[in-house]
Amino acid sequence: MQAMRWMGVIGALALGVAQMAPAAGAETFDRSEGLNLNRFVRQGDVAAHIVLRSGTDPRLIVAFPAGNSGVGLWFDTVSVPATWRFDGPATPLTQADAKGRPLHGVSFTATFHAAALAPKQAVLSSIRVLRDYQGQGTAPKSVLTDAQADGNTLAWSRDRLDGAPGYALSLTAVHGALHDGRFVAGPDGDITLKVVALSGETPLTPVSGHALLNGHAQHDRAAREALAFLSYREKYLAGSWRFDTYFGRDTLMSVRLLMPALQPQAVETGLRSVLERLSPDGQVAHEEDIGEFAILDHQKTDGTLSDAPVYDYKMVDSDYLLAPVTQAWLLDDTRGRARAKAFLAGKLGDAHAGDALMRNLRYIAAHTKAFAANPVAANLVSLKPGVPVGDWRDSNDGLGGGRYAYDVNAILIPAALDGASALNRSGLLAPYASKQDQAMLAGLAHAAAVWREKAPALFTVHVDAATAKQDVAAYAKAMGVPDALALKAIGDRPVQFQALSLDADGQPIRVQNSDGGFALLFGKPSPAQLDAEAELLRRPFPAGLMTPVGMLVTNPAFAPTAEQARFSPGAYHGTVVWSWQQALVAAGLARQLARTDLPAVTRKHLQGAQACLWHAIEATRDMSNSELWSWHYTDGRYQVAAFGASGKDADESNAAQLWSTVYLAIPEPARTAAKCKD
Repeated sequence: MQAMRWMGVIGALALGVAQMAPAAGAETFDRSEGLNLNRFVRQGDVAAHIVLRSGTDPRLIVAFPAGNSGVGLWFDTVSVPATWRFDGPATPLTQADAKGRPLHGVSFTATFHAAALAPKQAVLSSIRVLRDYQGQGTAPKSVLTDAQADGNTLAWSRDRLDGAPGYALSLTAVHGALHDGRFVAGPDGDITLKVVALSGETPLTPVSGHALLNGHAQHDRAAREALAFLSYREKYLAGSWRFDTYFGRDTLMSVRLLMPALQPQAVETGLRSVLERLSPDGQVAHEEDIGEFAILDHQKTDGTLSDAPVYDYKMVDSDYLLAPVTQAWLLDDTRGRARAKAFLAGKLGDAHAGDALMRNLRYIAAHTKAFAANPVAANLVSLKPGVPVGDWRDSNDGLGGGRYAYDVNAILIPAALDGASALNRSGLLAPYASKQDQAMLAGLAHAAAVWREKAPALFTVHVDAATAKQDVAAYAKAMGVPDALALKAIGDRPVQFQALSLDADGQPIRVQNSDGGFALLFGKPSPAQLDAEAELLRRPFPAGLMTPVGMLVTNPAFAPTAEQARFSPGAYHGTVVWSWQQALVAAGLARQLARTDLPAVTRKHLQGAQACLWHAIEATRDMSNSELWSWHYTDGRYQVAAFGASGKDADESNAAQLWSTVYLAIPEPARTAAKCKD
């Protein structure tokens, strides 16, 4: 009976809103990326991201920031690659479910050019469930529901597992027809569908315009649109469609890089969202399970239908980002200094923000004291037992099997200890620090110095010139790319770089990487360190990281052949370009060039690296708001390839990614005489 009532509701929607246009004030924009056609819609209680996947494996997903929820429909493979197109605008709407409870979503019309479309599986649940289904092809049976057919309409609907307002999806053939459970084309070979997608999860409170950005923000419409869609009073979303909720690391890095362009309240939204989700012992939450995914978690752990959020604390790097980002706002930014005492005194439940911050500072002090006392590899901060990930390279192969991440140990930990020490000296922590805390905080400056001096050397890799040339030539041949410029860049000089990570025995994973960008942004490297980093950035791949389509985040040319396979152009953290990593380096180079204590030759090297980087950024500006992209080498040149467009790619990128909007706060530098080759 409930299914029939749902059918009546959805059928009326499918047929009744076909001619509606977006109401005044609706924020809507499109993105086309690889095989994905994306449309974003936000107005009032409605925020939705529509994803139409073309090719031979078509699908339709509508993701909702509310509750990190979504509805998706996967179709059977079609014999000939075919494409979707939108027909007219997408319309925000709110509609009562069969029990009179409000559901929020969108209605739109889309056309697929194929003889037939056969629905394979609908999934209506948390985006985490949809994400898992996309990657693994399975979903919990408890969230699956059968289609109901009525004329030319197929509809799926269900309450949430705890009986709360749930989800609805309907497809009505307005050109072509529904026949035996399949949509079949009209005489012109097109199938046109009216789609209605709804979620009953509680809406978030949108933030945009002058409430989000100040007058220093760059006039990049695409980045502004993406950031607005991902920004809410409660939190920032990491990226859409796959990460439509809070991620700790993404929030902290984005707030830090966007800080000059954000309004004060927007900065503090990010910091507060992190502090609210700290563990009792001060760890930063990586991801949150909310809505129906939280219910699924509780069913497994305590047998209840509770939707209380469940937080994931498996990452390591986020714990050491909070202090330096907080320092950047409360101490280094004049706006933040004026608000610092009030911000720390603000209530988070029964405690103050300052109390939560102290929990994190106690945690980082406790977990870094062993190395400060005895700086050997075994005392570095490792990934957590049984967990293969721990920093931003959080795919299983991202660290090449390493257990001690370079960025965490050589850069973020010294920065965190410096930040905690600076906050202590400012007096801001006094109301929240016990006498024992004050003694602990007083010792962090010494600990920071030990980490800063001793940790980087454990990751340093040296390769003599002859061996380096052999490695580069062999790797270039294997990858099908030219090696002449790379070999010329090496010349007769040995190659030096910082290993991506160390294995459990303290041996380096010999992969060049872009993580030196963290040192440029958070640290004060020596001239020698800056010279080495600039050389790595300028050297053409496969001797370094630079390609005409962007700065790669890894280069495994100097690793054993078996290791190189982990870092292919189809690997999520392989020889690919991440937009925010380029932004990190761009912001870091600008920060270092603002120093007045650098030798002229070092400044020239940095300016050359800056010229190389910005040349690549400008060459791929249309990709800058994407999460990442790959490449292929054809017709004698490197060409951009959308990540996820190839069946060999490990996953697909997000069309809107929070930390890919950070160019809003990073202006292109003034032209100088420096050249990329200098």
